[in-house]
Amino acid sequence: MADTILLTGATGLLGRYLIKDLLSSEVPLAVVVRPNRKNSASERVAAIMATWENELGRTLPRPTVFSGDLTAPCLGLSQKDLQWVERHCDLLLHNAASLSFQSAGKDSEPWRTNVEGTSHVLDLCEKTGIHDFHHVSTAYVCGLRTGVIREDELDEGQEFGNDYERSKVEAENLVRNASFLAPPTFYRPSIIIGDSKTGFTSTFHGFYVTLRLAYTLLNSPEFSNKDSIYTTRITLNGNEHKNFVPVDWVSAVISQVLQNRKHHGKTYHLTADTPVTTQTIIDVLESSLDFSGTVLHGADKPIENANLLEQIFYENMQVYDAYWRHDPQFEKSNTFEAAPSLPCPVVDEDLLNRLSQCAIEMSFRWKDRVPAAENFTSLQPK
Repeated sequence: MADTILLTGATGLLGRYLIKDLLSSEVPLAVVVRPNRKNSASERVAAIMATWENELGRTLPRPTVFSGDLTAPCLGLSQKDLQWVERHCDLLLHNAASLSFQSAGKDSEPWRTNVEGTSHVLDLCEKTGIHDFHHVSTAYVCGLRTGVIREDELDEGQEFGNDYERSKVEAENLVRNASFLAPPTFYRPSIIIGDSKTGFTSTFHGFYVTLRLAYTLLNSPEFSNKDSIYTTRITLNGNEHKNFVPVDWVSAVISQVLQNRKHHGKTYHLTADTPVTTQTIIDVLESSLDFSGTVLHGADKPIENANLLEQIFYENMQVYDAYWRHDPQFEKSNTFEAAPSLPCPVVDEDLLNRLSQCAIEMSFRWKDRVPAAENFTSLQPK
């Protein structure tokens, strides 16, 4: 087992769960975090730690925090920081990513983070002698393929639904072609949603984008009277399958694989055994937002004479058109072998309703409270 695991993407939804799970297992952890306009890297991590400790009712070990930037060479770490990494780390978990679906070009997102950022992480590993590389990718590197998708497949001549998928394939290829690495480990989750037990999420992508847009529209002055809501046509059949996975499960499986070297060097589909139909998702939206009148119009069938609600909805959802396509079946024999005691929680209507209510109660935003200064001074590398 590595002395210290170096983690990128620590402040995202999955990252904060990885922090909790790895530190709870007493795995030494270092994180590279970008400061924001208001808080330093250490302050951001200390705030996440305070949130976890408040929920768990106990203290956790402290990670070492480096202030860095994924888009800078060697993540912008100083020579002193690089020397610390070289002395203490022999495994890196690259979890940072941009979820942007469309791009203005290869010098913008998601390429800047997902491809250029991965290249910089690989440079850091080569410079500091890290050979055990673990990469959080996505199940949707399969693009628009149908049928059964195997864990050992990547480039199959597939077309893609968006630039996010294209960038993640390119990032995987960068890692696979890095000759100095041991056989790398890839984790490919499907669509990550909130916590299966608490309903918590700190980010509102994917499923939450549609929920938030519908919530905003239905609470706007134009549509505040739900009795007057007219029929809303949805360009789906209702039997399309979407593959949702709770963040707590994804983190638990990754943490287990990380701590067992015999499972390194493989690719893992972190996907649901039972997908959710789009009809179930529509039912959840209607019950969570207390409205009715949604009509399944048929997949790829154009909407003629769109009413105002339909116009606004589709203008805002256009970038996510490919998101609602029917998902293929993801083979996951490596995942079953590595984590047989960690079955994926069933994502059903009840769970999606709880997740929706939690997001609405949070007003679709989350901000950790930064604790007193003495709680994050200990996070500095020594």
